[in-house]
Amino acid sequence: MASADTLYSHPPLPMLDPLLIFELATLGLATGFLAGLLGIGGGMLIGPFMTIILSATGIGADLAVKMAIATSMATIMFTSISSVRAHHKRGAVRWDIVKGLAPGIVLGGAIASAGVFALLKGTALAIFFALFVGFSATQMFLDKKPKPSRQMPGTAGQVAAGSLIGFLSGLVGAGGGFISVPFMVAHNISIINAVATSAALGFPIALANTVGYVVSGTSLPGLPPHSLGYVWLPALGVIACCSVLTAPWGAKMAHRLPVAKLKRVFALILYVLAAYMLWKGLQG
Repeated sequence: MASADTLYSHPPLPMLDPLLIFELATLGLATGFLAGLLGIGGGMLIGPFMTIILSATGIGADLAVKMAIATSMATIMFTSISSVRAHHKRGAVRWDIVKGLAPGIVLGGAIASAGVFALLKGTALAIFFALFVGFSATQMFLDKKPKPSRQMPGTAGQVAAGSLIGFLSGLVGAGGGFISVPFMVAHNISIINAVATSAALGFPIALANTVGYVVSGTSLPGLPPHSLGYVWLPALGVIACCSVLTAPWGAKMAHRLPVAKLKRVFALILYVLAAYMLWKGLQG
């Protein structure tokens, strides 16, 4: 096992550094809005930017990537609640689909975060993250239309799909919207309903995976101060407080703005972030 010095060889991160708080607050405001608007949970944005922030403090690439992924997932517990409340008021959440996918999501997330996540190197996770963010961006950019006859699968199919969504989300620290939204749209669920339902799915995804990250990282040596397993609590607190302010606004705008066009713009941003994470992974 790596020593504490190799994992964390930098002076403790300042909890109340004004610049750090500003960076995290800005990140929280942006991801909260996008979580409500696109149903993506915000993890695809938080992960890369948290990796940049943590790496800049001197934390090794392997640990920085893992902590960024775990912390970004933990924030989704808060953004999803705030976002889904706004969507639910408009009757956009398909709770029948939430009930069908949630059991598999919890199972897949637990396997990923409590088992596979701890075994993989952070650099490998960065490459995996980059590939799936690139895939998600392509799905958003192409905006393919499904066959009119395609419908949501039955109970077994939804449990299987939920397991895959939860597992992949646990590896990359995203709320699952990058898979669940295209999955639902491909089965003729409207984009508004898919985004709203994805926001509701964000909570079980985040809860199951965050518990796994805490358990698998608890005994790890060399973690920064104020860490709970792989989750860095100061960042979680700032991002969560800010993201819950803008998530309802994003959900409101999802019913007014041309979301299809916004998705293409966001896809271009994701390509840039995917390229950064790929570079970070290949560096290791």
